[in-house]
Amino acid sequence: MNTLLDALRSVVGPAHVLTHEDPAADLSAWERDWRRRAHGRALAVVRPGSTGEVAAVVRICAAAGVSIVPQGGNTGLVVGSVPDDTGTQVVLSVTRMHAVRNIDASNLTITVEAGCVLQTLQQAAERAGFLFPLSLAAEGSCTIGGNLATNAGGTQVVRYGNARDLCLGLEVVTAQGEIWNGLSGLRKDNTGYDLRNLFVGSEGTLGVITAATLKLYPQPAARLTAWAAVPSLEAAVQLLGLAHRHLGAGLTGFEVMGRFALSLVERHFPQLRVPLWQQAPYCVLLENSDSESEAHARAQFERLLECAMSDSLLSDAVVAESLTQARQLWHIRESIPLAQAEEGLNIKHDISIPVSSIPAFCAETDALLQAELPGVRLVNFGHLGDGNLHYNVQAPAGADGTAFLNRYEKKVNTLVFDVVKRYHGSISAEHGVGSLKAHTLPHYKDPVALALMRQVKQALDPLHLMNPGRVVVP
Repeated sequence: MNTLLDALRSVVGPAHVLTHEDPAADLSAWERDWRRRAHGRALAVVRPGSTGEVAAVVRICAAAGVSIVPQGGNTGLVVGSVPDDTGTQVVLSVTRMHAVRNIDASNLTITVEAGCVLQTLQQAAERAGFLFPLSLAAEGSCTIGGNLATNAGGTQVVRYGNARDLCLGLEVVTAQGEIWNGLSGLRKDNTGYDLRNLFVGSEGTLGVITAATLKLYPQPAARLTAWAAVPSLEAAVQLLGLAHRHLGAGLTGFEVMGRFALSLVERHFPQLRVPLWQQAPYCVLLENSDSESEAHARAQFERLLECAMSDSLLSDAVVAESLTQARQLWHIRESIPLAQAEEGLNIKHDISIPVSSIPAFCAETDALLQAELPGVRLVNFGHLGDGNLHYNVQAPAGADGTAFLNRYEKKVNTLVFDVVKRYHGSISAEHGVGSLKAHTLPHYKDPVALALMRQVKQALDPLHLMNPGRVVVP
């Protein structure tokens, strides 16, 4: 292994090959996942500074038969970007590759390297007078390479789509160490298979994304946010339909939050002052991005809320009077996972269901969980606008969260995922599969689709050195 490490040092420089043999090196930031569910041990953490260096690192590892774990900001939730505990895997961190390479104002595109932090990308677009709409809670630390590798979603999918929909081109280092330059930025290119969309969402199992060309949008003339209390999930779904009719493409966000989820924010972060949460079983958060003016946006919102009130779809609502107030409302929504973590370990689900079926799914699954595990608390929130729920299960009040997770996680997952399957949904909407769901996937994925995925993996990574044990397992 010393020969391998020396070869890696010759490519990226000794300072950028970190090992446990160095007493000053602490590798825990690369070896422990964000949720602290797994803590592996790497042979080395290698930090290349260019695409050419990434390609050289991959060739060296491939020649030695050493598997590679690509990693960006390491903010994933499905244990997909940390090494196993064998001490034989190389973590390839792209965080040194963070440049904004180009902004093409006429083409409405921006090209960035994979290690560029999402918030940095958003700010670069804003300085140039544009909007890059991908937005999620981890945007201050997640990287665009990881966002694309997991096809991240976030709060504006209802208008702009997932990361895949925002990507026009990729630069990728293959499992053989070759460089595919697909950064054309073309919106039309029918010259064969769509390799870009194959690598997006592949979680580093087919190659290493090193750069991307992404779509930009004009900045909206106004952006307004409303928070409303709704009497049921059925009413929330009807309100969503009403919002589509009144706001059209201006509807950029539609989030739903259960009362218990909001009560956790109120309990653990009382300074946030959660509005209306005690008045109804659910609250929704709507965002209207208008291309005309704030007056036009506000008039649209007022008509929408008046109609919703007259149809008994909401009991009360507040409209943010400033950008600061809007950010405070979004901060409440984004604080739910943090509040849940403060409450204790929990069983997380990132599922998608056809929007029309969400009320029935929740009613059925809520009842099944209470029958099987009386007293469990359901932290139900998420992106209702695109059918994605974070349907999480908290231990009964006073119970030990760790013991509950260790004893019941498999049972709870099976129960929830079986109902998801009956409703023709997905067990992973935006977080990916990683290693956490890789062995579960065969029970819920179409067998033909799974066989095709395995064939693609075999064709592009025949030695199974790229992030093995993630997404598809032999």
